[in-house]
Amino acid sequence: MRSYGQYCGLARSLEVVGDRWNLLIVRQLLIAPARYRDLIDGLPGIATNLLADRLRDLEASGVVERRLTGEGSVVEYALTPWGAELRQPIESLIRWSTPLMVRGPADGDAFRPEWLALAVPALLDTRVKVRSSATIGLDIGDPTFQLRATLSGFDLSPHDGRELDATVRADPAYVLGLAAGAFTLSDALALGLVEIDGDKSVVRTVFAA
Repeated sequence: MRSYGQYCGLARSLEVVGDRWNLLIVRQLLIAPARYRDLIDGLPGIATNLLADRLRDLEASGVVERRLTGEGSVVEYALTPWGAELRQPIESLIRWSTPLMVRGPADGDAFRPEWLALAVPALLDTRVKVRSSATIGLDIGDPTFQLRATLSGFDLSPHDGRELDATVRADPAYVLGLAAGAFTLSDALALGLVEIDGDKSVVRTVFAA
């Protein structure tokens, strides 16, 4: 582990998670524990040997741990309780990135729908006060996701078949823009950026748009 040689919490933290790909590995494991192959698939662009090195470093630092699943035959990577505490700073960085993200993807950018599982709740949790429960489908590709608003906050996961109050069809950038409050639902509908099946008022309430 390289050291900045500074007695500073930020410097010490960056010694553990500041290397390229480390926080993106943590992002994947915040979504769900994963096998090595799942991590390769969820981190387009990373070399397999580099992923192995980064996982070894994160494990040695106490951020990541290995577990045996499938009757002890499959290795799965997961965050330790200390590693899971990175959720808050990662969500803060996601909110900070809003001006960069609402511009849309650059040519050649990879995208995985599951990445919104962290981003959308992070953007909504600090902006929207939930007063009643609702479930909205997000059609941004395959699979369809469900955004659940409850009194304890927001959760985004693949649709499990439950009844939806409405379904929103849009590119991921526009979903992020709605979640961040970068534009109103009325403007998005008028410009054809978003389509809604179901109760528009529920969508307006959930996104505070």
